[in-house]
Amino acid sequence: MTHARVSGTGGYLPEAILTNADLERLVDTTDEWIVERTGIRMRHVAAPGETTSDLALQASLRALDAAGLHAHDLDMILVATTTPDQIFPSTACLLQAKLGVGGCPAFDIQAVCSGFVYAVATADQFIRGGQCRHVLVVGAETLSRITDYSDRGNSILWGDGAGAVVLSAAKEPGVISTHLHADGAHRSLLEVPAGVSRTDVTDDKIRMEGRAVFKMAVNTLDQIVDETLAHNGIAKSELDWLVPHQANIRIIQATAKKLAMSMDQVVVTVDTHGNTSAASIPLALDVAVRDGRIRAGDLILTEAFGGGFTWGAALIRM
Repeated sequence: MTHARVSGTGGYLPEAILTNADLERLVDTTDEWIVERTGIRMRHVAAPGETTSDLALQASLRALDAAGLHAHDLDMILVATTTPDQIFPSTACLLQAKLGVGGCPAFDIQAVCSGFVYAVATADQFIRGGQCRHVLVVGAETLSRITDYSDRGNSILWGDGAGAVVLSAAKEPGVISTHLHADGAHRSLLEVPAGVSRTDVTDDKIRMEGRAVFKMAVNTLDQIVDETLAHNGIAKSELDWLVPHQANIRIIQATAKKLAMSMDQVVVTVDTHGNTSAASIPLALDVAVRDGRIRAGDLILTEAFGGGFTWGAALIRM
């Protein structure tokens, strides 16, 4: 049986940094308040004219280099994003053009913060089915474009960036299982109200009911951790690493506690990246791979929760 295995990772963060001290000058907040509630100290912000596909390109080139592949080796390009360059073409098609290749399928996946896990699940199916050998999976966001910096409650959260992995066909299991869920009944708790087909709403910034989202996130992530472990018949102790969506340090700590894992086994980048939505898991994975923490053979669990609501998890052997 053919399996999908991570053959390379890459990440990219814009040069500009927005610190908590910077936010103190924009909204009624303090560094202490932000760190206590979120764990975030800084986040990166795309420069004027720097697009989501620009960030995705840099992360993709690094992932391809790590995999020892060229763009023309790719059989598919998937981009998970909530902040596309434009309505159409897809950001994946724009990325494909910037990579200088054509012909292979390329499309976007929109599941907000769960987008990368959804994209990994999609790529895994194409590789298992024998239709693809190498798939580029990217999570990329320019959330600063839809952030209301007068909103004290959630303007402190969001950052820009891109992360990428190349999934390649292999004989040994890499992506062991993926688990995806959604419940659109909770849309109003975390959303950007405006849209192309809505003519009654002009609010195009992120709106979030923080406490309700926090409670829902912790509960659903608890459930999906149990689901993933039970599906694979493994114990918590068999996991080497947790690479979670970087939304809030308290949510990350709650999941680690659920898994009885030391925070030393959890990859945390929320302090320096903020919440980069679909980009957060591949960015965190790339950081830990490149600094040597995550090595070949390690068993990792990734999980995410985002607007929709959507949530998902992937169990991966590196």
